[in-house]
Amino acid sequence: MSQTIPIYGNYHGYYSKRPFVHDPRLALLPPTLFQNARVLDVGCNEGWVTCEIAQSWGAKRVIGVDIDESLVRAAWKRRRTVWSQQSPPTDLNNIDGSPQTSKKRKRESDAGEHDVPRPIQVDYFPASCEHMFGPLPIPPTSESDAGFPHNVVFKATDWVSTEISEDAEGYDVVVAFSVSKWIHLNGGDAGLMQFFRRVHTVVKVGGAFALEPQEWDTYAKAKRMDPKLKENARDLKLRPDDFEKILMDLGFGPAEHLGKAGEGGFRRPVDLYRKIK
Repeated sequence: MSQTIPIYGNYHGYYSKRPFVHDPRLALLPPTLFQNARVLDVGCNEGWVTCEIAQSWGAKRVIGVDIDESLVRAAWKRRRTVWSQQSPPTDLNNIDGSPQTSKKRKRESDAGEHDVPRPIQVDYFPASCEHMFGPLPIPPTSESDAGFPHNVVFKATDWVSTEISEDAEGYDVVVAFSVSKWIHLNGGDAGLMQFFRRVHTVVKVGGAFALEPQEWDTYAKAKRMDPKLKENARDLKLRPDDFEKILMDLGFGPAEHLGKAGEGGFRRPVDLYRKIK
């Protein structure tokens, strides 16, 4: 679903206004949160955050969903771009087989250094290479290769009201960055409650919900975009300050207020909720 007016928060070119290599919102979260986790990214837009979680934060599987089909197509392209710019796998470095390389590998083996994986350099190739020569092809999947880019997929769906097949297995982490306001304005208080209930249903006990709530004063500009949003806003009784109590009533623990990230109008809080029942 593509709209000329982004009434769902489905901004095209969103990350040209909020550019980054490492998203500062993710940096606020516990560093092991995504390790070996199944992750759902609601309102993934063009997939920048989704791909970063899959590539750099150790996630086992990441599913990005967005209501806008054209943004999901852009997210698949983003996946290929990110893959094209990362460094080659560790075992392909120094592939010439020279005696010096062999001796170096033996010294590292004797010292146990081969047991310490080297991190992927995500911006190993400049973006200009991809622009000039096109993206690298995605390699075929294999049972032994479950990492990026094979651990991330995107789906176009209104996830608040529609289940997807991946929901059945549940998630260790659900991420909802910069999307709660749009769910609230489009679906009203009932739509927001439905969203929170859906999140609680799919998050495993002990799992987490990472929420970037947009503050109430930002609703004013958004509701002027469309008469429907303006009409819906008149009936809203819930406020972002109510979210913590709502989520605790559903079965999450108290919010971990992790601080704010971003600049200017994009500087917003990030809260983390752990499901306790």
